[in-house]
Parts: sequence; structure tokens; C-alpha cells
Amino acid sequence: QVQLVESGGGLVQPGGSLRLSCAASGSIFSIYVMGWSRQAPGKQRELVAAMTSGGSTNYADSVKGRFTISRDIAKHTVYLHMNTLKPEDTAVYSCNAAGTVVVGSGPPGDDYWGQGTQVTVSS
Repeated sequence: QVQLVESGGGLVQPGGSLRLSCAASGSIFSIYVMGWSRQAPGKQRELVAAMTSGGSTNYADSVKGRFTISRDIAKHTVYLHMNTLKPEDTAVYSCNAAGTVVVGSGPPGDDYWGQGTQVTVSS
């Protein structure tokens, strides 16, 4: 019914930048929260950043000041601008849409996840 597709991952050198994109498709009326999480091998999954439809944001302490989340509400798309990347940022980054309301339905909506995109920071 609803699908999320991430793009923009790849290999980048330490100190470099990368922009991730995630587009939600389907008969969507609204999405309350869109965000990004990441998971590295042997590590727990952690929330990286999230943004509500009202513009409120939440960032992991490890990325504050370096990453910026933004949304295009009309296009049901969320972005993650990653700057000053570190090797510790290497992980699979996944997009999440929480509280997704489809056309013809109503709140609270359902949650969806994308497949994930690999980000590798290495020299």
C-alpha cells in the first residue's frame, strides 16, 4: 500500500558530505513523522534524526551539528544532509514513516520502513 525507497548512499571520505533521500509512494494523505535510523554490523540500531509534519526535529547526540534533516511534505519525501562524515557513521541507513494516513482513512495511521541504503565512510 505504501512504499519507502531510499537513495543517495555510497562511499565517501572522512570529512566529506552526502545527502540521503527517501520518497514515500502510494495513496498517502499525510505522514506524521519521517526519520532516519542506522545500524552497523555488531551494533544496535539507533535513531539518527526525525521530523514531524509540524517541523519538530530530533537528533542523535552523535550527529548533532553535522547532520540536518528536512522534509518536502507535499512530496512525502525526507532528506538527510550529512556533513563532516566520520568512519563511525558507516552503517545501513533506513527511512521510516510513522503515522502514515492513507487517502480515505484517518489517524493514527501505520508505520512503514524502507529497505535501507549503505553509507561507507573510509579513506
